[in-house]
Amino acid sequence: MSPAAASRGRAAPAGHLSIGQVLARLTPEFPLLSASKLRYLEVQGIVSPVRTDSGYRKFSPTDVERLRTTLTMQRDYGIPLARIREYLDDPAGELASMPASIVHAARRYRRDELVSEAEASASLLSEAISAGLLPAAETFDERALSTLRALVALDAHGIQPRHLRPLRQAAERDVALVESALAPLLRKSDPASRARAHEVAPELVRRLDELRAGLVQAALERLAP
Repeated sequence: MSPAAASRGRAAPAGHLSIGQVLARLTPEFPLLSASKLRYLEVQGIVSPVRTDSGYRKFSPTDVERLRTTLTMQRDYGIPLARIREYLDDPAGELASMPASIVHAARRYRRDELVSEAEASASLLSEAISAGLLPAAETFDERALSTLRALVALDAHGIQPRHLRPLRQAAERDVALVESALAPLLRKSDPASRARAHEVAPELVRRLDELRAGLVQAALERLAP
């Protein structure tokens, strides 16, 4: 019997989250995350939410961390779900073959740890959150640490988080563009099509990043004397 099947019919313990609550917690970090994606990851054995007597899924804190790790590894490294599942189920066995950068990607920082690691001020972190450059989360990943370090460097030259709101708005436009391109897959109800959309999305985003970097470089060259 699968863990998911065994969990059906139990009363959800305190601290467990509904699908909507999981989405609210994770979508600031993973904007393309959807309820169907969560259900697909359950089918793939990434998580095993408890089922209430009414049949509703309830995700434990461990489920949420497994989801966060999975989504990070998919987004940043394109690792297949089968290998991610092996790592989650037996991290000691996989650590020997998993690149260090990937293992570190799963680390989480509390606010005070993030500020200390980035050599930032608490006020700069708060300003970054207010500007939408970092999520209003309880813990943060390595991407957030890199972002805050960049903000520290920019702040030293008078470029503050509020000046960078256009970057966040441009990122949101990129997401809208990607969603539009993937609409034919996202409209389908089968898990395979929606999973394919989530696999293609990071590649489209990388291509947009490459294009943007090229345009910025070209503009800088025009400014050179």
